Amino acid sequence: MQQHQIWQYQTELNCVALGKAAAPLLADNEILVLNKAIGINPVDWKFIQANPLNWPDGHVPGVDGSGVIVQVGTNVDKSLIGCRVAYHASLNRHGSFAECTVLNAGRVMMLPDSLSFELAAALPCPMLTAWQAFEKIPLTSHREVLIVGFGTVNNLLSQILINAGYIVDIVSASLSEERAKQLGIRQLYREQSQLNIKYFAIFDAVSGENAAHLVPQLRSNGHIVCIQDRIPAPIDPAFTRTISYHEIALGALHDFGDDEDWFTLMGNGEALFERVAEGHIDISVPIIFKFEQMLDALEHSKLTKLKTVITLS
Repeated sequence: MQQHQIWQYQTELNCVALGKAAAPLLADNEILVLNKAIGINPVDWKFIQANPLNWPDGHVPGVDGSGVIVQVGTNVDKSLIGCRVAYHASLNRHGSFAECTVLNAGRVMMLPDSLSFELAAALPCPMLTAWQAFEKIPLTSHREVLIVGFGTVNNLLSQILINAGYIVDIVSASLSEERAKQLGIRQLYREQSQLNIKYFAIFDAVSGENAAHLVPQLRSNGHIVCIQDRIPAPIDPAFTRTISYHEIALGALHDFGDDEDWFTLMGNGEALFERVAEGHIDISVPIIFKFEQMLDALEHSKLTKLKTVITLS
């Protein structure tokens, strides 16, 4: 592969344009994945618009993808060539908006043969975020938890929690009563003002400010988990209800996680992919665009908030 197509960042216009790049060189511990599908996430179009990391011209965005390993570094097992994988890439490196992507060999998840590349590419960011949120609270059962907001992450999180034995209520203006019943949700609230009980844990996907308003709805020794933003300082006085505060930032693991952290997360991700393939986790079919339709796909994701995937022939 002498050259491959990429969608590269343009700093003056805060957008991406189709271009070409030379064949990448691999470090000893890296692999090259030939992408079969690319997942679009809100973080992608938000960072393209705002460029908070000061990407230079030519940077390749994209965090989620799936494909086949076609090349490995000198310290990587050659038997991995040909393996089907999915991944979540770092925002600081060239990402998934390309025909091929260079990755650390320990930061990919092996895929079940029965799972399509398109569905696999739709899942890494929301699925791993949901899992990190789930792991923040002590593993128990028959405890009441509340989820606020119902996008892709919380759809997955609700199923993980219910499968683990938690009693789950949800605050959502968009989730249908029928869908809530299918998932096993106990109570569906349309507004936070309707809440009338206290919870062992609350998962908020709105904002740090909103999460702070929810803290009074927690039981003593309860847990507030911020999936968006964070609560900067404790709400309660010290030595009162002793609430535990948690924040989720999947991308931060690229900078602050070590090999053991990634080994554990990738193993959990592979187990979740198996559950998806077996039908134990219900996933909506993503909307599919072609590689050359990247701009349309980004706009579709932004306007509809529906899961959007690029497929490569």
